[in-house]
Amino acid sequence: MDLFEYSAKESAKINQPLAERMRPKKLEAFVGQTHLLGTDKLIRKAIEADRIFSMILWGPPGCGKTTLARLIAGQTRSYFLHFSAVLSGVKEIRSVVKIAKDQLAVYKKKTILFVDEIHRFNKAQQDAFLHHVESGLITLIGATTENPSFEVISPLMSRCRVILLKALTDDEISLIIQTALSNEEQGLGNQKLQLSPDALLHLVRISAGDARMALNNLEVAANLMISGDADAAPDEYSKRITLKVVETALQQKALAYDKSGEAHYNLISAFHKSLRGSDPDAALYWLIRMLDSGEDPLYIARRMVRFATEDIGNADPYALQTALSGMEAYRFLGSPEGELALAQAVVYLSTAPKSNSIYSAYKNAGATVKDTGALAVPLHIRNAPTKLMNSLGYGKGYKYAHEYKDAFTPQEYLPEKIQSKIFYFPTDRGFEAVIKKRLDSWRKAKDQSIVTGTGAKQKEKTKDIR
Repeated sequence: MDLFEYSAKESAKINQPLAERMRPKKLEAFVGQTHLLGTDKLIRKAIEADRIFSMILWGPPGCGKTTLARLIAGQTRSYFLHFSAVLSGVKEIRSVVKIAKDQLAVYKKKTILFVDEIHRFNKAQQDAFLHHVESGLITLIGATTENPSFEVISPLMSRCRVILLKALTDDEISLIIQTALSNEEQGLGNQKLQLSPDALLHLVRISAGDARMALNNLEVAANLMISGDADAAPDEYSKRITLKVVETALQQKALAYDKSGEAHYNLISAFHKSLRGSDPDAALYWLIRMLDSGEDPLYIARRMVRFATEDIGNADPYALQTALSGMEAYRFLGSPEGELALAQAVVYLSTAPKSNSIYSAYKNAGATVKDTGALAVPLHIRNAPTKLMNSLGYGKGYKYAHEYKDAFTPQEYLPEKIQSKIFYFPTDRGFEAVIKKRLDSWRKAKDQSIVTGTGAKQKEKTKDIR
């Protein structure tokens, strides 16, 4: 490399965003995902043994999916290709396959293909990978923020292992920010900047577990600091990034909560419990307290949507619609007009009949799925679009409900191993009283119809997890 090439390379490095420069080069420097990278954990063991398998990394933005893929490539003996699902198509996939064949033939190297935003591939593009992943020519590492069960085709899913990554914790984000501030080679260490505790807390909070957002925000604040903007003048420490600097840089005020962050959780807890306790006066009070302190109104709206499903559910099916309408009205109007829509939703949710039966049913069903695994779908309710499937008994004996009185006929829909389990226990409150009456009638009819060789099969109630 001559002097000019070296200078160009260094210039490009300097112009890289801080988040890109701070990507760890070694596994030991990776922050977070200890459930995958801790001692004797799955991904660490796979890297150390150089036995990388095809996988789909599923997690929120900024949790380390791309960084982890690059670390895997850097610490194994495989050839690494980075592929964008947004910018590439089937033609580019064929080129990748040719490169992988050449790498194996000439250098005896396997190829790891990292596909960012794999959920953006259409079915034809995903199909193009199948044979080569199955043959072992390509080890596929896909990354997605979307649920792969809905976005990735089943044949490709069956050849990959889904690896769940978590949003980074506040402590992990704080460590990443402070490392970037002190790192002289990759970060801002040469600037000798300091960060006040309240400024750090603000950066951590608004990043919401996203390391990329945290580093981008830190870089904006640092650049504003270095530029010497008069409106963001530092305090007595000439190199200290204060809360005022961060707020000016990001155009977002810090919450008027105590520095420990405890008040944030205390207020949202008081708000949620007031809604649950059917006290609209208290709920309105805590709503205004949070708004006045600078809380994001959409955060409050999201909590109300969650509340509508967790604490009201089918006791008042309009509660969820009201919460969503309040959120959309705020998006449309903004502050302060939109805050009245939130207040209307608060009063409605507070005075609605309460039930956590949906919440409990979801937990009950989830516990059973975890305990029993992927049980087979009963033959009589399987889809049978081909003659072969018909000959194998798919759909045989299925009773079409609309052909029976009141569109109901007793029939088993659960796998044989867990037949007759009950997950949903509606209350006698609100609209759930109507649902309960229907279900009691249907379940009674079903009990009478389920007969085995030794007599009536007893209904097994799943333990209500509340």
